[in-house]
Amino acid sequence: MNTDLSLLTLIMDASIVVKLVMLILLAASIASWAVIIEKRKLLKHATEAADDFEEAFWSGGDLSTMYLEITNDDSNQLGMAGIFESGFREFGRLQQETVISSEQIVEGSRRSMRVSQLREVDRLEHHLAFLATVGSTSPYIGLFGTVWGIMNSFQSLGNVQSATLALVAPGIAEALIATAMGLFAAIPAVIAFNRYADEVGRLEVRYDTFMEEFSAILQRQATRSNKKDSES
Repeated sequence: MNTDLSLLTLIMDASIVVKLVMLILLAASIASWAVIIEKRKLLKHATEAADDFEEAFWSGGDLSTMYLEITNDDSNQLGMAGIFESGFREFGRLQQETVISSEQIVEGSRRSMRVSQLREVDRLEHHLAFLATVGSTSPYIGLFGTVWGIMNSFQSLGNVQSATLALVAPGIAEALIATAMGLFAAIPAVIAFNRYADEVGRLEVRYDTFMEEFSAILQRQATRSNKKDSES
């Protein structure tokens, strides 16, 4: 048995099963880091877009002008701006109906915004389940590789007259690498999942709050329009 305890030698001398476990964990780690980086950019952009939209929305500008600006720019039809766009579009369509109350108009707009919000949250949560899966399963995959490697190491001792630490150490060391790789893949995935799930939750609360506030504005507009129609 090779007594060289260098990392590369231990990996190359590992059994096929342990090497397969290491390869799976390496692939999971690379994939999870790709998701972590992509999700970091997405959530940062979503947060900044929500900040910019709220600043523009509450600045007192004309809602119709804001709606036209959003509809003319496909890149802005996401997040809070997309929720506003879908709700205001449905509000304008329902106002054309002559036999519909202001409550029905607002409720229709609210349903349209809810659909847009659910789609946005689903977009933000995409691949988060993958991070959770990597974080929860990688340690067990690594542990399987470790158990298998240690089992093979002890089985090989059956062919020698006397067991020494020099004979056992390389086999155990190469097996423990699988556990280390499992933790290396799991820890960043778990940290990222918890952080990003919290950020998505905070954005969802902001979307819900905006929907309620915007619905109140639409309610006042619908009530005024009905009063004008009844007076005329």
